[in-house]
Amino acid sequence: MGKDVDLSSREWCDLVFEGKNKDFGAYEMRTTSTGRHNKAVLYTVIGALIAVALAVSIAKVQEYITERNLAAQAEQEEVLIDMGEAEEPEEQEEQRLEQPKPEVLPEEVLNTVKVTELRIVEDEKVKAEDEIKTQDELKETTTAFGQKDNDKGTEDRNVTRTLKEEVVVEKKEPVVEKKEEIFRSVEQMPTFPGGEAALMKYLSSHLQYPTMAAENNIQGRVIVQFVVTKTGKVGEVKVVRSVDKDLDREAIRVCKSLPNFIPGRQNGQAVSVWYTLPVTFKLQGTN
Repeated sequence: MGKDVDLSSREWCDLVFEGKNKDFGAYEMRTTSTGRHNKAVLYTVIGALIAVALAVSIAKVQEYITERNLAAQAEQEEVLIDMGEAEEPEEQEEQRLEQPKPEVLPEEVLNTVKVTELRIVEDEKVKAEDEIKTQDELKETTTAFGQKDNDKGTEDRNVTRTLKEEVVVEKKEPVVEKKEEIFRSVEQMPTFPGGEAALMKYLSSHLQYPTMAAENNIQGRVIVQFVVTKTGKVGEVKVVRSVDKDLDREAIRVCKSLPNFIPGRQNGQAVSVWYTLPVTFKLQGTN
């Protein structure tokens, strides 16, 4: 039997029910089952499509309603803001009118009664105006106590003004420090202790050939400039001719580690001077 036999075909049904009673009902159900199955699938697909369409329609309607509500709310807020802005100046004006103005008290100098400090001094140093008031006089008076008698002011302490000594603050200009001059050339240039030979020996014994540069066979002469300060220390260091970034960094490191120089001199005074130094990197076994 072939694999492509249609089990729902009428020929297959006739073959199965050959010699059997076809009026019993099973034959008719078998021959019409394909149509029923097709209708069921069709109805299922149609129902699914209708459900999807309804869901999409409901979502669209809800989105439309939400947008309308938001637009209406925004419009209402704009109207309220406009009304608030229009009414605000009038309310502020009314509040300003209703606020009571603070009472301005007249400025007066307070009357005082001089209280004389009692000290034992010679008769010649006693001044005529240093009248000593008795304790009874001080108890009876309502005038404030002070360093001298004053009766041209007021007795009301609530309306008196405070006498302040005017202080003049001198404005100081910021001090700008003058930057120290660094010379390019001077009468007596800086020298390394022991001379040029000692400097070259120091460089050769302290240089560490960078690994990456050695692996890539990079060599050459890096020209470095640094400041020898007036105290002989090495200051700012920079590369004026580069070969490789690793060689440049090593040359700067060695220059910064140099011991103190004998400083340069100009007109008999120690000064800061730029010093130029070539640092040669050469691999062993190369010409």
